[in-house]
Amino acid sequence: MTHVLVTGMSGAGKSTVLEELARRGHDVVDTDYGGWVRPDGDWDEPRMAALLADRPEVVVSGTVANQGRFYDRFDHVVLLSAPLDVLLDRVATRPANPYGRTAQDRAEIERYVREVEPLLRAGATVELDGRLPVAELADLVEQLIRRPSRRR
Repeated sequence: MTHVLVTGMSGAGKSTVLEELARRGHDVVDTDYGGWVRPDGDWDEPRMAALLADRPEVVVSGTVANQGRFYDRFDHVVLLSAPLDVLLDRVATRPANPYGRTAQDRAEIERYVREVEPLLRAGATVELDGRLPVAELADLVEQLIRRPSRRR
């Protein structure tokens, strides 16, 4: 049983890595979609608890304020990081998600990099450079899937 959380700032590559892992046959859940996040911006805790209890192996992605409440249920917490200029370039041009295109969104991302990313780093078990090729990032996450930790 291996549970992996992939977290990071908007534009770090979380959804892209999950798409590649899904293409490779892994069970994945991108919590940005499908009603995982409540209107207050937190995960639906009963739903997330059930997911982690019911699925022996899953890779979850997301960045929400209450994710730390679930860290003990993940074998690995992977922080995808990238420099601010890379994040801002990516969110300005990604086709599937409009967040990051307004000046307000971009200012919020800059603030999150300063204030939230250090908290994510403190809770992560591994940090990966989001500028690496997607296939390489997926390979690294697959290595983690094959290597359960003793964290839980």
